[in-house]
Amino acid sequence: ALSISLFSAPLTAQNLSDATIEKRIMPIGDAYLDGEISSINVSKSPTEPSGPRSAEKVYNTYCVACHSTGAAGAPIKDDTAAWAPRIAQGEATLIKHAIEGFNAMPAKGTCGDCSDDEIINTVQFLTTGL
Repeated sequence: ALSISLFSAPLTAQNLSDATIEKRIMPIGDAYLDGEISSINVSKSPTEPSGPRSAEKVYNTYCVACHSTGAAGAPIKDDTAAWAPRIAQGEATLIKHAIEGFNAMPAKGTCGDCSDDEIINTVQFLTTGL
């Protein structure tokens, strides 16, 4: 009998009214799909440029995880030997693979909101000087 009273005491002390339960399980925020909030004034941070991102920023945000470690067979930035067979296929092929995805690399290297021009500039950033 002692074990029943020890474990049931906290349950009786809780407020189990419908209002309390609803408050406890309420969402803590809102989620919107892209384009759903066009009528709401959403401003970008004043430190974020409104134009295209630099190739270096795209690389450091989306590409560096694989292209600095060689993960999933990605050629490492500045590794001339790893890039040579890819560069031999031509820049158009490199760009096509970067935009559409190739082998383990997803389309646009996980940067779903990158423009084609941002991807092209990033490919050039990755391969310049090799």
